[in-house]
Amino acid sequence: MLLVCLIWGVNFSVTKLAIGLMPPLPFTAIRFALASLLLWLVLRATEGRAELPAGDVRRLVILGVVGNTCYQLAFILGLTRTSATNSSLILATVPTVVAVVAGLLGLERITRRMWAGIALGTVGVVLVIAASGVEYSTGTIAGDLLTVLAVVCWAGYTVGLRTLPAGFSPLRVTTVTTIAGMPGLVLVGLPGMLRLKWGAVPGTAWAALAYATLFSLVVAYLLWNRSVQAVGGTRTAIYMCVTPLVAVGAAWVMLGEHARPLQGVGAVLIVAGVLLTRW
Repeated sequence: MLLVCLIWGVNFSVTKLAIGLMPPLPFTAIRFALASLLLWLVLRATEGRAELPAGDVRRLVILGVVGNTCYQLAFILGLTRTSATNSSLILATVPTVVAVVAGLLGLERITRRMWAGIALGTVGVVLVIAASGVEYSTGTIAGDLLTVLAVVCWAGYTVGLRTLPAGFSPLRVTTVTTIAGMPGLVLVGLPGMLRLKWGAVPGTAWAALAYATLFSLVVAYLLWNRSVQAVGGTRTAIYMCVTPLVAVGAAWVMLGEHARPLQGVGAVLIVAGVLLTRW
């Protein structure tokens, strides 16, 4: 999960660079189409073909639509209508939402120590992001609400993974859910792809697309799904508090954005919260 945080933290800067060179919806559509193909090839080569019960396939398809189509659209459309700071702060509520939903459904037992760790991590994220400035206004409300929807979708996807029957490999779960979420994203991104001047897309955008596809989707989703199966959704989701910390460091190196002392205090709280939750 620390590797996932590293991948997703760097991905903020990579994606920010990419969508300045390629429209966001075509970018998302292309990366999911490529990731679906790559995952399918790897699955066939390593696990072969397996017939799944219709009910299990239906559940995986629903999870794919919620965790990929709906989440990605809400996130990317929300990000274009609000600030990156607002978006990061709202997404930082994912661990809390996952813990509450999993606890209410009786899927996981949330101890006081875990609640304390989630609280510490969340406060740390607030400090890291608030140091850059948070601004809520009527101009950002649409994007903020879309980002809240993204949180609900990702939390639903994470909790839903815990309801799957035993025996599904992380690779098979990731492959089926990615393929299930891909058609909607391609459909939405198709008009932009038809208008895109492919010859004018620079090599930097293609490199960013390769990173966002291979690492942010294939590798990170595989590790996320494996972690949910191994230690549960709550202990997995708490690591999302680390992602903004990595994102700040990556933005400093890649985009020239400078960190602030208050963010150092937030970093300490994030690390303490994750360690407390994973005790």
